[in-house]
Amino acid sequence: MAHQPKKNAAHSAGGASDVVRRQTAILLAAAMLLTGFIAGAVFGVVKTRPLSGNPADASPEASGQPPARMFQALEAQAENDPQNADAWTRLGNAYFDAGQYQKAIDAYEKSIAIEPDNANVLTDLGVMYRRNKQPEKAVEMFSRAMAADPRHEVSRMNKGIVLLYDLDDEEGAIRAWESLLEINPLATFGDGQTVDERVRHYREGHDDGGEK
Repeated sequence: MAHQPKKNAAHSAGGASDVVRRQTAILLAAAMLLTGFIAGAVFGVVKTRPLSGNPADASPEASGQPPARMFQALEAQAENDPQNADAWTRLGNAYFDAGQYQKAIDAYEKSIAIEPDNANVLTDLGVMYRRNKQPEKAVEMFSRAMAADPRHEVSRMNKGIVLLYDLDDEEGAIRAWESLLEINPLATFGDGQTVDERVRHYREGHDDGGEK
């Protein structure tokens, strides 16, 4: 019985240690989730255009038409006027919004074959290539959009995202975002974080010799 208090004290110390370990684990898990959220927040590339009020530019669901009928109508318009870049773009937009990546790519490619310097179409084509798991082609399209329109912002943002997250080219991503900041110093990602904050995060990591 004389030794019982020591046993109870040891048991209490062990219990406190377990609580500390559980709290530490919870904090680490929360930190990992936060890090993942920050990284994922800028992971998605974005299209250049909102859906317009023109039914031809809307998704099948938004138009109220059965998808097959709408696609048939848009395909017929494009095929009946094959040199009309807008017709191919509208078809590409519909397939874009329906998540049919390869069909959107095919339509956008026909549009830019007619109007090769349309930065918006090139950018949306790049988004489709990225979602179709062709990141190199996505970067190529974003670069072409940047060349076609030296002040095109979305292409620069998207190029940085694909370079960083798909191709592990951190320096290339930073350069793309820095070129965006030269155009718009207040450029912001969809999650509200400024591009300047993101660039400084990576630049400071290099300057301090720390991890990415």
